Amino acid sequence: MNPLIISIRKELKASADKKTWESGQRFFKEPLLAYGVKIPAVKAISKRYTQEIKGLGKRGVFELCEVLWQSGYIEEAMIACHWSYAVRKDFVPDDFKTFKKWITNYVSNWATCDTFCNHTVGVFLEMYPDQLDSLVKFSVSKNMWLRRAAAVSMIVPARKGMFLETIFKIADKLLEDKEDLVQKGYGWMLKETCKKHQPEVFKYVMTNKSKMPRTALRYAIEKMSKEMKDQAMVKQTN
Repeated sequence: MNPLIISIRKELKASADKKTWESGQRFFKEPLLAYGVKIPAVKAISKRYTQEIKGLGKRGVFELCEVLWQSGYIEEAMIACHWSYAVRKDFVPDDFKTFKKWITNYVSNWATCDTFCNHTVGVFLEMYPDQLDSLVKFSVSKNMWLRRAAAVSMIVPARKGMFLETIFKIADKLLEDKEDLVQKGYGWMLKETCKKHQPEVFKYVMTNKSKMPRTALRYAIEKMSKEMKDQAMVKQTN
């Protein structure tokens, strides 16, 4: 076992407390494997060890990330998310295969899905927009975390006004998804898109509101004016 991994696990165990562990169990619907370490403490440990992995190169960092993901512990997964983002300057197009594998095999809750996709996958797509079609394919996967990933990977680009066409493609494919966390994911994506493209998002919502689950609809219109919200929330009648 790599000495860095051993040291990190010792620190995580030393930083754990029962109340944090119990709180985490209540916070997620899915079974949660956790040490019970507060998020600021996890971030501090991750940041401290980031200095030590800089000399390993991207390949070495990804190998450590794989070990952390494999553990199943949410705290270790969060560190893996931070470390993969730390080597973003070295991303190449083929890294998308690795990212897809990690989501498919290891993501099991919204927190790790969002942390990984908002940052690592989001910046990757900004660097390599020719990979957007591969992301859109996530939205028709049987794996609900890949479907949520399709939406939440667009969060940061959406705030910048990027990839509007792709965002609507993803929303189209997730429009009637039955999973609550997927509905919230694409609703969040549309909400962030509103910051630069509110008229387009409002038009999209008004066109599709009869099919959109109310959960997704409420998320999508959260930052709109009261007048827009009122129009969007009126149920259509035959």
